[in-house]
Amino acid sequence: MSFNPQFARLGEILIHEGFITEDQLKEALIKQTNFGLKIGETLIKLGHLTEKNLLTALHMQLGYDIVKQQEMLDLDVATVSRIPEPFAVQNRVIAIREDSDGVVVAMTDPENLVVIDNLKKILGKNLKPMLIGDSLIHDSLEKYYKSIRTTSQVEDAVGGFDFVAIDEDENEISISAASADADAPIVKLINLIINEAIKAGATDIHIEPLTKHTRIRFRIDGALREVMNPPIGMHMGVISIVKVMSKLNIAERRLPQDGHISLKTQYKSVDVRVSITPTVLGEKVVMRLLDKGDFGFKLTTLGFESEDMAIFSKIIHRPYGIIIVSGPTGSGKSTTLHAALKTIQDIETNIITVEDPVEYRLEGITQIETKEQIGLTFGSALRSVLRQDPDIVLIGEIRDEETADIAIKFSLTGHLVFTTLHANDAPSTVTRLIDIGIKPYLVGSSLSLVMAQRLVRIICPHCKVDYKPTEQEIIDCGIPAEQVDKIQYKIGTGCVHCDNTGFSGRTGIFELLTVNPEIRRIIYEGGNQDLIREAALRAGMRTLHDAAYNKMVQGVTSIREVIKMTVVE
Repeated sequence: MSFNPQFARLGEILIHEGFITEDQLKEALIKQTNFGLKIGETLIKLGHLTEKNLLTALHMQLGYDIVKQQEMLDLDVATVSRIPEPFAVQNRVIAIREDSDGVVVAMTDPENLVVIDNLKKILGKNLKPMLIGDSLIHDSLEKYYKSIRTTSQVEDAVGGFDFVAIDEDENEISISAASADADAPIVKLINLIINEAIKAGATDIHIEPLTKHTRIRFRIDGALREVMNPPIGMHMGVISIVKVMSKLNIAERRLPQDGHISLKTQYKSVDVRVSITPTVLGEKVVMRLLDKGDFGFKLTTLGFESEDMAIFSKIIHRPYGIIIVSGPTGSGKSTTLHAALKTIQDIETNIITVEDPVEYRLEGITQIETKEQIGLTFGSALRSVLRQDPDIVLIGEIRDEETADIAIKFSLTGHLVFTTLHANDAPSTVTRLIDIGIKPYLVGSSLSLVMAQRLVRIICPHCKVDYKPTEQEIIDCGIPAEQVDKIQYKIGTGCVHCDNTGFSGRTGIFELLTVNPEIRRIIYEGGNQDLIREAALRAGMRTLHDAAYNKMVQGVTSIREVIKMTVVE
């Protein structure tokens, strides 16, 4: 007699398909009562069964179609919101789409008649149930109902708002009233924007005027994402509130202004650096979020390859010299240097930092924040630091000849100096110091290590698939012909875990230039960056492109990210 899954128990189907053994089923039946779960969920909890195989067996037994991950990427929020959030979360159900026959709903238990009856009453239509896995529905409910809450909060904030710009003299909102009233729509909107940015792990908030609406974007994992679009009529009110919070001049709309806000939200304390600049459509705000909580990074988690880690660890334990980390804004320079300080910190060492601003708070380290408006510049702060008996000094950034000169003198008088500089790669960092005005012999004598750094995005592990690159991508990435077919290229297709971006998190890529005798001689002789690069490559330096290439070969990042973030020499 042939096996018919429609008349079999779930356990029998799982054994018949080879998904589990009889012993595993017996163990699950014994432990099922203790767990308070169904047999399939119990087998998954015990590690005997995958969610995918459970769904396959349920499909064979019950006949319902299985929801694919791709179907959950771009649901209509209006359709999802027809089922109230508490009911959807409690019964693990979500409305996918609506057609002429009724509403298609994804359920983990499409045989639950009580839930089906209640759904029919809620929706007032016929139902077409589909099967969905626990993890997929959990992520989908989290994503879409969060979006619904955010949208409704924006609508609540902007509802009834009727602010009209009249002319140059009379178009300011009554800020005193709005700031004093916590329920004022614009204050509510700004609170919502900042809270959502912090929850999403954003590093920057962009508030920019367009012709018909204001565009709010968050920078997450180095890329900007659009999150909401309030009406343009609110824009000037939003700008004015931000100016009041930042203690800036609300009447000045023609010149750029910089300020900062200290915030304490329900999640954490943050410092917000505010930059406001005039554009042809109105003023644009960029807010940089700096976490005031504990510094949670370690050198071992930043993405160093083992050989580079060994070099970096050795040099940061030297008693004197300069270590420079170079790269553009947002490339992780400060994170790397603070992780280094945390590694070498001990009770016998006096470590002092001078920063603008202090991005991370480090317990047991003296941190000084410059304040230009009262005369506490990098130069004046550093001169006072010398009288504070330091062993190690971190200078936030070398900005001019004065700062560079003090850094050089610190290192030549027996101090270990960490600092950053804006440059494209490690060799050009050396020549940049000379361009600033430092004598080549001083640069050569003091430099221990120059490290260029970037951050590349990590492919989302939940939607990582094989990828065949195009001919142009292979050329742009500089892959040698003999290696093209040996690499297993990966890419993220986009899923609910990564907000449909294909990436989740970032990791560092590093170019370490150790100043050896040959490079020191080239610097003394005023050699250009090409000579320095050639000498460094002979000594074994791996370029930023090589580092990114390695991450691609390891399946950590994609070929497109390598092309986007690095240059083939």
